[in-house]
Amino acid sequence: MIIDAILKINPDAKVTVVGDDIDTCTITWHDGTAEISKDDIKAQLPSDLAIALTDLRIQRDSLLAETDFYALSDVTMSSDMTTYRQNLRDITTGLDTVEKVNNVTWPTKPWW
Repeated sequence: MIIDAILKINPDAKVTVVGDDIDTCTITWHDGTAEISKDDIKAQLPSDLAIALTDLRIQRDSLLAETDFYALSDVTMSSDMTTYRQNLRDITTGLDTVEKVNNVTWPTKPWW
């Protein structure tokens, strides 16, 4: 994530980062790349909420992928499956804190 934040500021940066914590990591700038302050890099790091939502979406997308075959033209999707898939797509609605993300109630997948 630190390198991604650096590249947001300077897409051409040549840099090596050792460590995952911006406050304790070692950043080595290469090939004449101008140094960027850790405060400026920190400002580009995703928030805890953004990270939590990304992780949630990865899980949600995996669950949707497991039922994609029900959406094929030669398969009749049950109303329960349609509701389940819609509930998965809507799962991020109203999630504006990490606590809400961490306490999401996943819909129950129908058996058919």
